[in-house]
Amino acid sequence: MSDSVTPQPEAPTRRGIINTAARILLGLLFVLLLVLAGGVVAARIWLMRAMRDSLPQLDGSIHLAGLTAPVTVQRDSHGVPHIRAQKLDDLLFAQGYITAQDRLWQMDMLRRHGAGELAEVLGASLLQHDETQRLLQIRAAADSTTAHMPPDELHQLQVYAQGVNAFISSHMDHLPAEFRVLQYRPKPWVPRDSVLIGMVMVQDLTTGFPTKLGREVLTAKLPPDLLADLYPVGSWRDHPPGQPPVDLTAPHPKVPEVPLDESQIGWALSGPDRLRDLLELKKTLALSSSQFLCDGCLAGSNNWAVSGAHTASGKPLLSNDMHLGHTIPEIWYTADLAVMNGDTPGFHVAGVTLPGLPFVIAGHNDHIAWGFTVLGGDVQDLYVEHIANNQYQTADGASHPLNHQKEVIHVRKGADVVLDVAITNHGPIISPMLPHEKRALALQWIIYDPTAISMPFGAVNAATNWKEFCAAFARYGAPSQNVVYADEQGHIGYHALGKIPIRAHDGDSAHPSGLSPTPITDSSYEWTGYIPFDKLPQVYDPPEGIVATANSRTAPDDYPYSITLNWAAPYRNERIWKVLESRQQMKPEDMLTLQTDIYSALDLELAQRFSYAIDHTSHARTRTRQAADILRTWNGNVDKDAAAPAIVSATRAALWPMLLRPHLGDDWQLYSWDESAFVLEEMVMHEPARWLPPGYSDWNALLAAAVEQGLRNAHAPDNLNHWHYGTVHPVDIEHPLFGMSPLLRTVLTVPTGTGELPQSGDTTTVKQVTRNFGPSQRATTDFSNLDNSTLNLVLGESGDPLSPWYHDQWPYWYNGTTFTLPYSNAAVLANTTHTLTLLPQ
Repeated sequence: MSDSVTPQPEAPTRRGIINTAARILLGLLFVLLLVLAGGVVAARIWLMRAMRDSLPQLDGSIHLAGLTAPVTVQRDSHGVPHIRAQKLDDLLFAQGYITAQDRLWQMDMLRRHGAGELAEVLGASLLQHDETQRLLQIRAAADSTTAHMPPDELHQLQVYAQGVNAFISSHMDHLPAEFRVLQYRPKPWVPRDSVLIGMVMVQDLTTGFPTKLGREVLTAKLPPDLLADLYPVGSWRDHPPGQPPVDLTAPHPKVPEVPLDESQIGWALSGPDRLRDLLELKKTLALSSSQFLCDGCLAGSNNWAVSGAHTASGKPLLSNDMHLGHTIPEIWYTADLAVMNGDTPGFHVAGVTLPGLPFVIAGHNDHIAWGFTVLGGDVQDLYVEHIANNQYQTADGASHPLNHQKEVIHVRKGADVVLDVAITNHGPIISPMLPHEKRALALQWIIYDPTAISMPFGAVNAATNWKEFCAAFARYGAPSQNVVYADEQGHIGYHALGKIPIRAHDGDSAHPSGLSPTPITDSSYEWTGYIPFDKLPQVYDPPEGIVATANSRTAPDDYPYSITLNWAAPYRNERIWKVLESRQQMKPEDMLTLQTDIYSALDLELAQRFSYAIDHTSHARTRTRQAADILRTWNGNVDKDAAAPAIVSATRAALWPMLLRPHLGDDWQLYSWDESAFVLEEMVMHEPARWLPPGYSDWNALLAAAVEQGLRNAHAPDNLNHWHYGTVHPVDIEHPLFGMSPLLRTVLTVPTGTGELPQSGDTTTVKQVTRNFGPSQRATTDFSNLDNSTLNLVLGESGDPLSPWYHDQWPYWYNGTTFTLPYSNAAVLANTTHTLTLLPQ
């Protein structure tokens, strides 16, 4: 699959916290440039000079206090640093220094984002975000975690921080342009900052409590049968690793929903105030969690490994593409790290790193490879606390004084804001996030257990086999993940990771699940421990020679514990398994073809059903009948130039309110479930009478009307053959500061973002994408030749628009191609474009 680059008018978008901050930055920049420069020409000179001045030194040598021996940094043609040191501490020091060369402002924004300290530099517009982060007690949790961290992990963070600080202290007069525009300097890096950045990722991937609040409203308004339809727990399409393929000839029994404790019914407030509160909460949390960016934006990913029985080389292949919200700079930073014993690496690993954290997060070493997708374990619960006279009751009926945490938020050019956060044994009271909430809602979250959060990536990076790999990850806490594994000996495996709470009801035959889908009002769901690591779903060398996950259900059918009620829709995972099981003699290029696959079984099924409905409706309009003709001949590929997927997408968007509004009114907007696409498929294919809205004679009439409404809502052209999916579902990634206004594009003479470009794929294709969400990297490890392994990011290594590595990787990502990541000494040397030596002071 290849998407050709067609220039389009650029349009601003808002993605993530840094992008939201752009509006504030824009005003500051405009005023500052006028004051400092006195005009556009002078502003251009000043800004370009500032960006050029902050470009890193790439050649020669630099003397740094803190190193014990020389470290060599070889940059390849894509700017990837290949760092070679004689000691592990020197390697981590150098990793911190080199990452700060390219991503310091991003690192500072990420730690401020996690800590709730953005308003201090960006102004009052970020105050609500900071208040949310302080109410969630993320900074306090990071402090507690750091204090309880194992000594080896803490030491690694300290050494990494020393490297970051060596860069900061030596470049105070050459900081990235963003610091100069905002007229502030970064504080020294400390281990807590690295933990904060890890918690930013945990927050992105585990924030599920708004879904429980929304479900509470729907629970109070819907009868049990309709509620069960909307909230399935898994599906007949699921294919957990190690389980036999789905028998499509067998009946497809409905996976039963988890019964709701009747004591919880009726607690939900309804009406416009409640709706506004919850929609505003999701809007605020969209700055922190990708899932709230759009419908279907599940921060998830694809990963798989195939044994040598399926490959041309006879050696395993492992592939991984992690799906996240798009940002500039992007979330990952590629690095190749080695401790050399003479000319031979004693420790050697390559892959993607998280700026602000040491080691490689996903990648390979000489012996093993691994990649992640989100498991989606439910690690958040809401409790309705009984509070009186500054005391709360625990499950045993005893009263205890509330703890109070004073939070002082500094606001740029404004007065400090002081928050008093009340805390129970479950966690902080978060009711202030919902202005009309009358109850005291406490949030229990895995991050509040300082012993549960661990960062064992040093041991993971050094593992040489499955046993060592599992031993390293046994102490891993969050976010919960699916990890696939392959090694040089030909083995493959899968293991679920993370601390998943066991609730009081788990395993109780009277209660199918210990999980509560809504706020908890009694002691029935108290956390009693965590699922033991060796009891988490896992498989090693399965007979079919394939392991694969894509966020849908990975627990076996007879699994005794409750991981989550809210698995992802099954379509990506199902497609991956079908393709892998049907192929032999696979090569790395076949892995890329699958990563960029745009076939949607769901969209094709819906297209056929919609065309049938139109054919069997007597009053369909001419354009609607043209839609039916287009839909019936479509092949299911969500191609940017096709009209059919645009029609299906518009119809799906129109159909949901038609189905839900008659039962829920405006509260239909609170429905959110990761398997909602499967819910829609089941409704459309089974036509339950209980969901047919008033005024429609049958489901054919409803679906035909949904097509017509969707075309109107999307402003489709009269001739639908001229409608192209990619033009209404583009990708647009803009620099949060430099790409947000025509004025700044005039000031700058270099491109700062992608602009609005048509793209193929949707949220049900293996290539899972929306306007500002999608694969954050694509990687394949080839154990027949590690130098043949591939890895590309979305844009590039650098955050500076003047760097040649700012968006040099974009054509590969956009066009569905890739390139190799040099790994061996010979390959690195052959691809070296710059060499920098870091020397002890």
